[in-house]
Amino acid sequence: MDENIVWHNYAISKSQRSEQKKHKPAILWFTGFSGSGKSTVANALESALNQLGVHTYLLDGDNVRHGLCKDLSFTDEDRVENIRRVGETAKLMVDAGLVVLTAFISPFQSERDMVRNLVED
Repeated sequence: MDENIVWHNYAISKSQRSEQKKHKPAILWFTGFSGSGKSTVANALESALNQLGVHTYLLDGDNVRHGLCKDLSFTDEDRVENIRRVGETAKLMVDAGLVVLTAFISPFQSERDMVRNLVED
């Protein structure tokens, strides 16, 4: 990475954002085969959480492929990059204090572990 790119610390901490929203941020990762109901279940859960006052956002695999990841194909390499991008996006949303629901095929354990490690940092 370029040495001119530095991490900036923010005046508002993750814990302050969490306290403001009155819930702990998290990622709920729904995975499974195409057509298995990931998006349907995630959408229903998001609706229920929203009614409870939880600040949520749903990242859906098909929707993300229309924008953030529209340049990617379905090769193993691009599937990994797709999940990496989603993981980075979800991490930003968790840092903002949201409960992020994701619905992705994500066939490789290694990529799910990558996201888990990314968020734990």
